[in-house]
Amino acid sequence: MLTTPQILTGGLNSNSVEENPAYSGDGRYLAFASDRSGRRSIYLFDLQQRRLVSLPNLNRRDSSQDQPALSADGRFLAYVSTERGKTDIMVYDRESQRSELLTANVRGTVSGPTISGDGSKIAFSTNENGQWKIALVQRNLP
Repeated sequence: MLTTPQILTGGLNSNSVEENPAYSGDGRYLAFASDRSGRRSIYLFDLQQRRLVSLPNLNRRDSSQDQPALSADGRFLAYVSTERGKTDIMVYDRESQRSELLTANVRGTVSGPTISGDGSKIAFSTNENGQWKIALVQRNLP
């Protein structure tokens, strides 16, 4: 049975563009990118508490953050950042409130990150060699 899509209010949607929604594996959190702060930023919405969750040190004033992906429990967010003047894949840890750069040695454009349930593996697309290919990164978890 199909249901009619709902556009939720109460912090999830604003008068700005909201795109690239990504659920955590447990269904509690929904990450998305928005222009509501005047630049492209990532937001996290707690669907149980129906409110935005603070993400200290993730969004930067001098760059954009986009295309979020969440680990199963919502602790880790993989995303695309322009912090270094080009697209990079980063992973934000909600516990440490820090981001880890995964593509320091990748030349070219990156996009479309996805993250494993435990946050240890990230896959993304890169055109480093002139043609779009899939790259994999294995992280050491804290």
